[in-house]
Amino acid sequence: MAKKTARKKTTKAGTTSKTTAATRKTPRRSTRKKQPANEKIVALVDSVVADAAKKRDPSIVIPMRTLSNAHYNKARRIIEMGDRTATRNFFDLNKAKTFMQTVLIAGGCKKLIEEGKTVSIRGLYYLSKHTIPGTNEKTFNDQNESDPVIEDLEVALDALREELHVFADSRGSIAGNLTVTSRGDEIDLRRMGAGGMGIPSIVEPDVFTFKKCNAKFVLHVEKGTVWARFNEDKFWQKHNCILTHGSGQPPRGVRRLLHRMHDELGLPIYCLLDNDPWGYYIYSVIKQGSINLAFESKRMAVPDARFIGVRSKDYEEYGLSDDVKIAIDDKDIKRAKQILNYPWFKGKKDWEKEIAAMLKHGFKMEVESLLTKSISFVTETYVPQRLRHRGKWLD
Repeated sequence: MAKKTARKKTTKAGTTSKTTAATRKTPRRSTRKKQPANEKIVALVDSVVADAAKKRDPSIVIPMRTLSNAHYNKARRIIEMGDRTATRNFFDLNKAKTFMQTVLIAGGCKKLIEEGKTVSIRGLYYLSKHTIPGTNEKTFNDQNESDPVIEDLEVALDALREELHVFADSRGSIAGNLTVTSRGDEIDLRRMGAGGMGIPSIVEPDVFTFKKCNAKFVLHVEKGTVWARFNEDKFWQKHNCILTHGSGQPPRGVRRLLHRMHDELGLPIYCLLDNDPWGYYIYSVIKQGSINLAFESKRMAVPDARFIGVRSKDYEEYGLSDDVKIAIDDKDIKRAKQILNYPWFKGKKDWEKEIAAMLKHGFKMEVESLLTKSISFVTETYVPQRLRHRGKWLD
């Protein structure tokens, strides 16, 4: 296997300043030793027990997952969580229930880790739900109570949900010049047929590893319908790349995988998304992270990701017909203005011009609109041109 290489700044499509595809076969390994999630759970519960033993009010400190406690780090180019916290106390009648629910969820996660098993967030809800003996009180009335507690526990432990052996529904697919091992099974992503490999919810290194990579870059497309065109046309074979999609807003597993392929394999990430506020937002989440998961942006965001289309000017540049136009509504306008005010978009002239052009046109366009040119126009002409001309990208 080839020697490991450090990630360098992208200079052009498919290359980096000091690496080539031939040297990107072995993932870069982190030298930081991370404390296992089960040890973090034990430490959390030990602190509760210690409080009780000293006749203090047992408490759990939870970092706040709010917009007011998130900020954009310009140096790192990601959204990060601030240092504001909230405390859950056992003897506070307003907080006692969520305190006990937090401990209960922590116990369920520890059991999963010890048994080497995983469950869905729905499964953890049922695993933790029961009626408290001698009462009519249930630990959880519905999943809307347990889901936020799982997220709070992630923040309190500084551990991804997936490290706690909990997963969400899987969405998205991958295919291309990459061989991986998933829970011990070696999978050649060049031989996955029409559907590709479904991207698992849990893609952590202990269960999902990169074995061999010959690809030059990753092309992430918004929807499975577009991804299917690229896969059927063997775009990954012709252009030596990896294809992914996230069925719209990419779930955590897809975002985590994009981050790992960029960080460990040194692969540039190019995003082909719709020309509308929702496509812009998807790009924002991939690139900077999300406010709700600000505490994990360092392991999910890809600050070097590039937006390669669809652009507002494509309507005139490619002579598209009026049939591609989708009228924007008040929700689109409101969302576009919100995006312009994000710190990570604010002041970027190219993005300001891009969004202004969409609003001026009064319509938005989907990637599928390029089918009006020809069935394979997007794979044979549009994206290859974008990859050759860096000036057409948006940062």
